[in-house]
Amino acid sequence: MSLAGLAAGHAAAAEPCGTYSGRGCAPEGSRVDLATPAFSNPTHIDNPLFPISNLRSVVLLGREEGRPFRSETTLLPGVGTVTWNGRRIPVALSQYMAWRDGRLEEVARDRYAQADDGSVWYLGEDVIDYVRGHAVTTEGTWLAGREGPPAMIMPNNPRVGDVFRTENVPGIVFEQVTVKAVGRTVRGPHGAVDGAIVGEELHLDGTTERKTFAPGYGEFLTGADRNVEALALAVPADALYGSLPPALQRLGTGASGVLGSVEADEWQAARTTVRAMRAEWAALRRAGQPRLIAAHLDRALGRLSHAIKRRRRQRTIQLALDVQQSVLDLELRYEPRETIDLARMELWCQRLRADAAARNRSAVSGDATTLDWVRDRITDALSPDELRELDARLGRLQAAADAGRTAAAADHAARLIGLLREIPGA
Repeated sequence: MSLAGLAAGHAAAAEPCGTYSGRGCAPEGSRVDLATPAFSNPTHIDNPLFPISNLRSVVLLGREEGRPFRSETTLLPGVGTVTWNGRRIPVALSQYMAWRDGRLEEVARDRYAQADDGSVWYLGEDVIDYVRGHAVTTEGTWLAGREGPPAMIMPNNPRVGDVFRTENVPGIVFEQVTVKAVGRTVRGPHGAVDGAIVGEELHLDGTTERKTFAPGYGEFLTGADRNVEALALAVPADALYGSLPPALQRLGTGASGVLGSVEADEWQAARTTVRAMRAEWAALRRAGQPRLIAAHLDRALGRLSHAIKRRRRQRTIQLALDVQQSVLDLELRYEPRETIDLARMELWCQRLRADAAARNRSAVSGDATTLDWVRDRITDALSPDELRELDARLGRLQAAADAGRTAAAADHAARLIGLLREIPGA
């Protein structure tokens, strides 16, 4: 079919199967994404199985090829526009960032809109894949109206047997979901979540994997075995509207204290601090915590204690930062998302300093790039002057990292921490 026919949203002839082999797709009669969507209020996205307008920040944990995996999905400030079918359509913008073994692997900027019938549509993404801290490809980037049509990412009322293509530009991107089960109960961060659906997703290469969507959360679980991405926490779905528990604050302060003790070569102080941290965490654990983050924090504290006992300096620093990261995830339930992202920027500055001390140039480059991307989440929380100063400092840090000047990059990171701490709400 011609590009013009695709851009119109549907055509009389059957659309080609977008797998490499051209086989494996469901019959056209099973598809629920063939009608041309109408968009009257497209950025109000409240479909319970894909409520992107109500998901300010999401953390997913898992494994990729058996290695630790983490991703963060964040609703970005403002809206974008996509021109399709002769009309400019406002779209919600969502940022996806993924790390394997703590190193930046992928960043995507996604565009979503809800049609008048309540279905949610995907209108394109900008994708950048990273290797050893450097961008290597933008494969998978596409835009509705330029490469092809919008793609349905969630029907209004999915039923068993429904088929929809969540990406549909053959030769560039292709994914097809077949609904296999509805009305399922899944295990969420705090207990049972009813009303989930399970789909089978067909990929370009003809492989398939199972994907679960849950009300209030959207994408909930993908993959199996050595490749799993599972929702660990989402706000506002998992938000708590009380004050931050003092024990959680002390846990974060303790991780910072360990960093200071190790830098001063005071290992006995570090051992004393981590014992107190484990006691604080035990009390918090008994009070009930999101299960995947709790399991991650359990492991990090155990490994931190072992690294301190063996006086493994770099290992101790990285594990203390892992603990801080999980503490920030838990604090996300209580604090504004912008406050947590400012704190995450400080955390990545600390990681950069540690990687610079280890003379790991590729890690420093990846850390600097991560800081640049997290910056995009907080632009509406800063004054114009604050944003200009932040951008100037990030620019100097990134230039040093790109040039392989790790000591200079670490110095810029230390100065950036000072700036971040001066921002109200940090």
